[in-house]
Amino acid sequence: MSNEINNKLRQISNENYIWLIYIGIIFFSWIANNYEKRYFIYKDIESRRKYQRLMIIIFSVLIIVYLYLLKSSMEDIKNLKPSDSEKKKRLVYLSFLGSLFIVLSGIIFLYIAINDEELEIEIAFN
Repeated sequence: MSNEINNKLRQISNENYIWLIYIGIIFFSWIANNYEKRYFIYKDIESRRKYQRLMIIIFSVLIIVYLYLLKSSMEDIKNLKPSDSEKKKRLVYLSFLGSLFIVLSGIIFLYIAINDEELEIEIAFN
């Protein structure tokens, strides 16, 4: 097999692990929502702390995943060849920009999770 195909297969394998992480994130987000609900209904401060702690963990993990995807996009740019089509080059650069914006949004959501002590802002991983 060519080196390009081996790289694609490695990326797919890594993406399968990322899907497992996302499933875990969904599960922990569901638990966090229950804590958030308990806080709003009963004004339970401990539920608010648990919610906030979980959201910080969730977004920290997501940022790590997003940084991996950004690194992968940067490698795709590095691996572009002059002979690649303009369409492929444009799509690879757009993929990089999308990954960069996702990293930035993760950082913003993590900042909100850390600083929103009164749970005034509804955040969710996207």
